[in-house]
Amino acid sequence: MKNLINLLVVILLFAIWHQEIQRFAFSIAAFVVAIILVTREIIQCFIGFLYISSSTPFRVGDWIVVGGHAGEVTSTDMAKTTLLEVDLSTYSYTGKSLFIPNLQLITLPITNLNYMKRYVNHSFFYIRESLTINPFVIKTALLKQAKKHCAEFKDVAERYNSMIENRLDIKISGPEPSVSFESTELGKTKVVFSLFCPTEQAQAIEQKMLEQCIKLFISEEKKQLQLNTITPSS
Repeated sequence: MKNLINLLVVILLFAIWHQEIQRFAFSIAAFVVAIILVTREIIQCFIGFLYISSSTPFRVGDWIVVGGHAGEVTSTDMAKTTLLEVDLSTYSYTGKSLFIPNLQLITLPITNLNYMKRYVNHSFFYIRESLTINPFVIKTALLKQAKKHCAEFKDVAERYNSMIENRLDIKISGPEPSVSFESTELGKTKVVFSLFCPTEQAQAIEQKMLEQCIKLFISEEKKQLQLNTITPSS
């Protein structure tokens, strides 16, 4: 009888206060939803931290590209990943720090450029209007100069190239340098260089090759000019 009376009291109270209880439940639900909306990005950052911790797409010290931003990973925590920005055109540090929320690591593609930290397939070109000479006559000299600049690290480059191919299971260009010729839309000669070289030496080798290329073009143009000025009587 005591239990029955208690049950009847509970049913009676619920019947009287069911609207208030319903409003209270709705208030609690609305409060929980508001908290979730306010902390959504924080929750996503935490999920992003769990994602990079479990899948390990990169490690501290790796070069990565996220959302068009490139840099070296210096630290990661539950909220963000810190990068030391790298200019991929010169392979040098800009001195800026990037703070990327971990939620972007879930929604944006991550490109790991760790192999470029030591060696890189560096490509560059030189455009010149050379209507009076055949640019292919300087190709052998350019290749000779490129191999000369790459001779000091040739053995290391070959081993590193093989290591990258075995690790990534792909074929990459190199380590032998290459020189090719193309034509621009305006009919100018475009000399394209491709070198597999240490990242820190890429810019220096590029400047040396461009200097040599310009000298060879000028030399050939002078030779052609001298031939054109020679008269049949001479």
